[in-house]
Amino acid sequence: MRILLTGAYGFIGSHLAARLSGDGHHVVGCGRDLALGRRTAPQVQWVRCDLNRDTTAEAWLPRLAGVDAVVNAAGILQASRRDDVDAIHFHAPAALFDACTMSGVRRVVQISALGVAADTAYAASKRAADGHLMALELDWVVLRPSLVYARSCYGGTTLFRALAAAPFLVPLPGAGDQRFQPIHIADLAAAVARLVQPDAPSRVVLSPVGPEVMTLRDIVLTLRRWLGFPARVVLPVPMPLVRLAARLGDLAHWFGFRGSLRSTALRQMAFGSTADVAPFVDAAGFAPRRMADALAAEPAGVQERWHARLIPLRPLLRLTLGSVWIASGLIAAFEPGHGAARALLVEAGLAGSAVAPALWGGIVADVGLGLLVLLRRHVRLAGAAMIVLTLAYLAAASLTLPGLWTDPLGPLVKTLPMIAATLAMMAIEDDR
Repeated sequence: MRILLTGAYGFIGSHLAARLSGDGHHVVGCGRDLALGRRTAPQVQWVRCDLNRDTTAEAWLPRLAGVDAVVNAAGILQASRRDDVDAIHFHAPAALFDACTMSGVRRVVQISALGVAADTAYAASKRAADGHLMALELDWVVLRPSLVYARSCYGGTTLFRALAAAPFLVPLPGAGDQRFQPIHIADLAAAVARLVQPDAPSRVVLSPVGPEVMTLRDIVLTLRRWLGFPARVVLPVPMPLVRLAARLGDLAHWFGFRGSLRSTALRQMAFGSTADVAPFVDAAGFAPRRMADALAAEPAGVQERWHARLIPLRPLLRLTLGSVWIASGLIAAFEPGHGAARALLVEAGLAGSAVAPALWGGIVADVGLGLLVLLRRHVRLAGAAMIVLTLAYLAAASLTLPGLWTDPLGPLVKTLPMIAATLAMMAIEDDR
C-alpha cells in the first residue's frame, strides 16, 4: 500500500513510519524539514507540507495521487511563535480529510488523544478534527491513545523520565495520583499497521491503552527502576508551585526553551487518561503489554541514563551561557566596566581611534551571541561563533597580556571550561 503519513518524523509518526515501511508499505512522509526526514528515515518518500498553512483541500490533493490510505499523526501540545494549535490539529487535518473524499482515498487513521474532553486548546482542536472526520463518508478509524512511551522519549514522557532521574529526591506534581494506562509505541504501531488495512474495522473510535491503570507515581518509579537508579524518597510538590513552574514553562517555550512542563500538559494530566481496553484489543487483534514487561524487553543503557540526567540541565546550560555572554557585553558597555575595558585594550597595545570600535564591536558581539542562544536562533552557529571569539581573545591576550594567565582570579583560565560548556550545549541541542 501507498500510505500518506503526517507528523512522520515526530515521536509517534517516526515509529509508525518504521513499522509501516518494515511491513512493506510505501510510506509518503509529510513534514516541513525534508532534510531532517531524509536523514532520519531514508526509507520514506518525503514531501514538504506545513500544517500551519496547508488548510485547504486543494493543497492536499496533489499529495494524495496514488495513495491508498492516510494516517494523521501530526500534533503539538501547545501553541508557540512557530505553530498554531487549531491549524495543526483541526484546519489542516480537516482539509486533508476533505481531500480524501474528493480523491477517493477511503481509509483514514486519525491519531487523536484520550483526553479530548479536557478543557484545553489541545483537546478542543483534536476533538474538532475527530468530529469532522467522523462526519465524512470514509472508512475512518479514530485512535485515542493514553500515554505513549518507548525506549526513546519526547514530550510528556521526557518530563516523567527527568523526574525519575532526580538525584536525591523524586519530585512529583502533588500526590502523583494522576491516572494513565500507558501503551508502548510498538503496540500502538502494530495496531495502526492492522487498522490501516482495507479489511480492518472502520468507522470506530478506539482507545489504545495498556492493560493496567497506573498513577503518575507508579510510572515514574517504574521508569526509575528501568533506568537502574537506586530507590529514593518521593517528594510531593504542592500544586500551586507546579502550576507556577508550568506558567514559567509557557513563557520559556515562547523563547525557544522546549520544556515538557507547561500549562496544557498539567491540565491534561489532571484530566486523566484511562479507558476500557477490550474494544481496542478486539479491533487490533492482540493485547498490549504491561509497562514493566515492555520496558524489560528493552533494557536501559548508559545512553538512557545520560539523557534522563541531562533533561533538566539542557535548558540550564543554554540559560547560563546566554546570560553570561549578555552580562559580559553589558558590563563593558557601562561604567565602571566600560572604563576598565578601555584601559585593558590600551594596555594590550590599542591606541587612539582603534579603541572604541574594538570595544563596541566586542560588546555587540557578546550581547548578540547571548541573545541568539537565549532565543534559540541558530544555537549551534552562535555556539561556534562563541568558541571562535573566545579562542581569538585567548590568543590576543596571550600575546599582549600574558600575565593574565597567572592572575589569581583566572580571567583566561576560566574561559577553558566555558568552551567545554559551549561544546556540550551544541552537542545536546537536538529536539528530535
